[in-house]
Amino acid sequence: MLKKIKSFLHALYLESGISNLVGYELFVGMRYTRAKRNNHFISFISLTSMIGIALGVAALIVVLSVMNGFQKDLRARILGVASHVEITGTNNLLEDWRTIYESSFKREHVLASAPYITAQAMLSYGQGVQGAIIRGILPAAEDKVADLGKNMKVGNLNDLRAGEFGIILGADLAYNLGAQMGDKVVVMAPQGQFTPTGVVPRLKQFTVVGLFQAGMQQYDAGLALIHMEDAAKLYRMGDAVSGVRLKLDDLFIAPQVAQEYSASLNNPPNPNGTYYAFDWTQQQSNLFKAIKMEKRVMFIILTLIVAVAAFNIVSTLVMAVTDKRADIAIMRTFGASPGSIMLIFIVQGALIGMIGTILGAFFGILIALNIDVIIPFIEGLFHVQFLEKDVYQISEVPSELVWLDVITIVIVSFILSLFATLYPSWRASKINPAEALRYE
Repeated sequence: MLKKIKSFLHALYLESGISNLVGYELFVGMRYTRAKRNNHFISFISLTSMIGIALGVAALIVVLSVMNGFQKDLRARILGVASHVEITGTNNLLEDWRTIYESSFKREHVLASAPYITAQAMLSYGQGVQGAIIRGILPAAEDKVADLGKNMKVGNLNDLRAGEFGIILGADLAYNLGAQMGDKVVVMAPQGQFTPTGVVPRLKQFTVVGLFQAGMQQYDAGLALIHMEDAAKLYRMGDAVSGVRLKLDDLFIAPQVAQEYSASLNNPPNPNGTYYAFDWTQQQSNLFKAIKMEKRVMFIILTLIVAVAAFNIVSTLVMAVTDKRADIAIMRTFGASPGSIMLIFIVQGALIGMIGTILGAFFGILIALNIDVIIPFIEGLFHVQFLEKDVYQISEVPSELVWLDVITIVIVSFILSLFATLYPSWRASKINPAEALRYE
């Protein structure tokens, strides 16, 4: 297959007439690459270099695609519960929320808006006690800004009705409490109430009307949903809320939208306090920074594999230069300049790197696009499972091919291959014709 590729490139080169435009250096370099050598060890090293570069490029593309897939899956899980942008006020209190809520629909990029109340609480059922975040929501509005409705295991968001004091628990939170559908869970608000016996926490009994599972431990084990009016009564919020959540048409412009909201709401300054707008990247900043750093480290590590394979070209060209000393001397006597000799071997080494890079990119893209088929085949063939659903919350290896990553990998691989040709090509240009032909 490799010989066919070389022959095709050579034929294409000759038929296109490029040789008349760029001189004989390219022609001779390609001729040396496709010629049958007496020294088979040189051919073996060339083939090894190509295969090494191809494997390194393919591995780099596949690994980065899988990491992109995990990042996309994680982002989808987070945004299944969180929103793109949240607007709140001083002390987590927003009194004029209706103005912000109604005006948000007139803003560019905003698809949906929903008010919410959030506070800490202690949940108790039987002998089980768990701390949790209580989020008071309007079910119809909340379902438009997040994907909680799609994550419901049992029940529906619309089962939360004002005045009925229903509660929807995360699956892990319900398991830790030992609570099931229809059970009565006691919610204890940390804000106390004064009684003749002293300050005691406010208690309210809620009925479990649903369970959700978002696939994120912090939500599944620490979040409970109730109706916003019930939350206002429990926490004595009156007509105020904690904030307003927004869904945008493009989640990646959330930082820009949050910054614009913060600037416009606080100019002129609000006499009731400062408005704060923050986006989903700020809520999970440490997590996404860690993923980004891990991706960079993996890119560097796997690029070293490509570099090792690319620098095998040095060995190939050093031996090729030794093998072609007589040819070099004859070309020099016919008037070839040292620069031309150097260019001939640069072409030879660059062609090895280019073929390896193209093959690696082809197979890397092929694997990345079909990893959902390849991984199950390997699991079935060897009777193993790479991802335990009970542990990782997913059973399939996700993959997202980013073409910018592919282009970057191809460019880096080719530059490394080109760089590896410089020293042996320079050595070839320094060969003395008289010395080379002395023993011929």
